[in-house]
Amino acid sequence: MTDTHTPTAEEFWDARYQASDRVFSGNPNTALLRETAELIPGRALDLGCGEGGDAIWLAEQGWHVTATDISPTALRRGADHAATAGVGDRIDWQQHDLANSFPAGAFDLVSAHFLHSPVELPRGEVLRTAAGAVAPGGTLLIVGHAGFPPWEAEPDPEVHFPTPDEVLADLALPMDRWDVLTADTYQRPLIGPDQRPTTRPDNTLRLRRHPA
Repeated sequence: MTDTHTPTAEEFWDARYQASDRVFSGNPNTALLRETAELIPGRALDLGCGEGGDAIWLAEQGWHVTATDISPTALRRGADHAATAGVGDRIDWQQHDLANSFPAGAFDLVSAHFLHSPVELPRGEVLRTAAGAVAPGGTLLIVGHAGFPPWEAEPDPEVHFPTPDEVLADLALPMDRWDVLTADTYQRPLIGPDQRPTTRPDNTLRLRRHPA
C-alpha cells in the first residue's frame, strides 16, 4: 500500500533538523550584526530562530529574546547551546507554526531572517503580523534571499525572491509612522558544498517605527 501522507510543516522541518547533528553554523547572520550594532538592547523577537545562532548572539549583547521556531528539535538544540553559552536565562524558546500562532507582546526588535519554505507558509501575512509586534520606537528587520546559491545547477524558474521594495509594499504599513533605514541587496559570504568560499545575494529591509 502506497503511503500518501503529506508531512505537515512541523514534520517537514523537524525531519530536516533530525537528519543531521547540526544544520547551521551557530554564528549570527551577517545582516543582524550590521543592522543592530547601534541599537540599545531591549526585548527582541527572533522569528524562525532555528538552532539559535541569532538569539544567542542577541542575548550575549544584553537583549531579552523570545526565540520561535516550528521545529522542536531546533528549539531543544538552541536551548542547549544557549545554556552552554551562559545566556539560557535571557532567551524564551517558543514553538510556533507562524501560519497559526504568534508570540504575544511588543518588542523593541523583531527579526525575521530567511522565512522561505518549500512547504506552505503565508510569508506576507506572517511579516505583517511581525510588523504589528514592533513596539513604538522599535525596529523591524527582514532579511531574505535575493537569488539562488551559485551551486544551484537548475534553479526553479517558478521561485520568486521578493525585493526589499516588494516586501515593503506587501507590508502595507502607514509610512507616516515608519522610517525605512535600509533597503538593499548584498552578497553574503558563505562556504559552498565544495568547501570553497562563495557568496549568495540576500535582501535586507530595516524599518523603524516612530515613537508613540
